[in-house]
Amino acid sequence: MTQLCRKIVHVNFRWCIVDRVPVIREFFRFIWDRFLVCSIGKPAVRYRRLPLGAFSPPPEVLEGVLAVDNPTSSSLNVYETDADLVSLKISLLGDCQIGKTSFMSKYVGHEQEHSYLQMAGVNLMDKTLIVQGARISFSMWDVGGNQSSIDHVPIACKDAVAILFMFDLTSRRTLNSVIGWYSLARKWNQTAIPILIGTKFDDFVRLPPDLQWTIVTQARAYAKAIKATLFFSSATHNINVNKVFKFILAKLFNLPWKIQRNLNIGEPIIDY
Repeated sequence: MTQLCRKIVHVNFRWCIVDRVPVIREFFRFIWDRFLVCSIGKPAVRYRRLPLGAFSPPPEVLEGVLAVDNPTSSSLNVYETDADLVSLKISLLGDCQIGKTSFMSKYVGHEQEHSYLQMAGVNLMDKTLIVQGARISFSMWDVGGNQSSIDHVPIACKDAVAILFMFDLTSRRTLNSVIGWYSLARKWNQTAIPILIGTKFDDFVRLPPDLQWTIVTQARAYAKAIKATLFFSSATHNINVNKVFKFILAKLFNLPWKIQRNLNIGEPIIDY
């Protein structure tokens, strides 16, 4: 072993000993840099040590939008802070047992087991996306539809960028409740994008055609009254679930994506 190799082995041994002592470590870095300069005649290249778990599989492409795992998972460890994260709050309002939580869970998908938080009267879920290089996190607040949950409406609507007013397409009673939910929400938020969503479309298409026509007509009238875009959806078959959130992104960030109106009876209605 040459004298130069012996010196390198000796310094490497010392480096392992003092690696966790910040002041001494910086001192030995300086000595090591000077040693390499004298030995090989070139300045040493300084490499930054990456934290464990900094590398993750590439994000999955979902219909042109890049979907990233839950913010709490290790796949986002590459981001040291949330300074580059744009958080968007979405509120879901409507009567009990109309499918709000199922709708939200369908959109969140496998992430819900990590990001699901349930409190008395309100459920919260998060989903993080990468859109045109920007990290966007949907924070969804699902307010229970019973009387005891009304007290959560102010905090759920505060700072929300969009409010989803939801009803069961097979229950006209829940559709009639939409105006009351809208009036309540607007007391706390006058700027959020209003969206009217009819759930359980897979059950709705089994209704008699004349009843379907009546519900479609009433839903369109309500959507016009509250100046909302209307979607008929099904969480079971993932009908128009993703489109709702794409519409929100396109509306907020002026993205080049536009939904097509569909007014055909027996098909999932989209009206604006």
